[in-house]
Amino acid sequence: MNDLLALLGIESWKPVFSVLLLPPVPFLLLVLIGARLILPRRGLGWFIVLLGVSGLWMSASNGTAQLLNRWALKTPAALTVDQIAALKKAAKAGEPVAIIVLGGGAEPLAPEYGVTNLAAPSLERLRYGLWLGRETGLPVGYSGGLGWGQSDAQPEAQAAARIASQEFGRPLKWQEDTSRDTRENGIRTIALLKPQGITKIVLVTHGSHMPRSVRAFEAAAAGQVTIQAAPMGLGSGVRTRALDWMPSVQGFTQVSRSLHELVGLAAGA
Repeated sequence: MNDLLALLGIESWKPVFSVLLLPPVPFLLLVLIGARLILPRRGLGWFIVLLGVSGLWMSASNGTAQLLNRWALKTPAALTVDQIAALKKAAKAGEPVAIIVLGGGAEPLAPEYGVTNLAAPSLERLRYGLWLGRETGLPVGYSGGLGWGQSDAQPEAQAAARIASQEFGRPLKWQEDTSRDTRENGIRTIALLKPQGITKIVLVTHGSHMPRSVRAFEAAAAGQVTIQAAPMGLGSGVRTRALDWMPSVQGFTQVSRSLHELVGLAAGA
C-alpha cells in the first residue's frame, strides 16, 4: 500500500484515508443510508440504522479494544522481571544493545511552552523507555520525524531529546528524526544503528502498535539485528466489566488506535 501511494504521489493523504476508514465515519454513513431507506424499505432501513448505531456504541467501548488487542492484534506481554534482569546483565557485559522509543505524535507548537511538545502517547513511551534505560543501564534512542501532512515544526525526536535531557535528566544517545511513519521508523533506525555495531534493539511503543512495529523493524533488519518487544500502556485500569462496555472517550480512543493498527497491518504500512 505504501508503494502504491508513493507511485500515485499521494503519501501525504494517509491521515485522510485513515480518518475515512475508521470510526465514526463508516457507522455514520450507515445511519444516513438507513435513514434514507426507512420510507421506501422500512425494515431494511431500520436494520441498517440499528447496525450503524451498534457500531458507534461498540467503537467507543473499552471492551471492544481489549478484544481487538487480544484476539486480532495479539499484543505481546510486558517485559518480565527476568527479562529486565537479562537486559541489565547484557548492559554490564557491554553487549551492543539499544533501547529505541518510537514516536507517537507531537504538537507542532504548544503555546504554554512556546515550542514543539510531544503528544501524550509519545510522552508515555518516552517515560517508559527512559525508565527501562535507567533500570538496565542500556542507552536509549528515539525515532520520529514529522508525520505525513505536518510541516514547519521541530522533528519529534528533537523534541523528545530536549524533554529527556531537561525534564528527566537522561539525555538520549540517538535521534532518528527523518521518519514519517512506522515503516520509515524501522528503515531509518536500522540504517542509523547497524553501522554502529548494534545487534539488538529493545523496541518501546504501545502494545497495540507493537505487532506492526516489530514487523517493520524485522523487515528492515533482514535478520542482522534482533528485535525484542518492550510494550507499554497495557494496563486496563480499575473498572467493572459493565463499564468496559459503556461508551466513553477513552474507549473510543483505544478502539480507534487498535483499528488503525489492524488497517496498517493489512495494508502493509
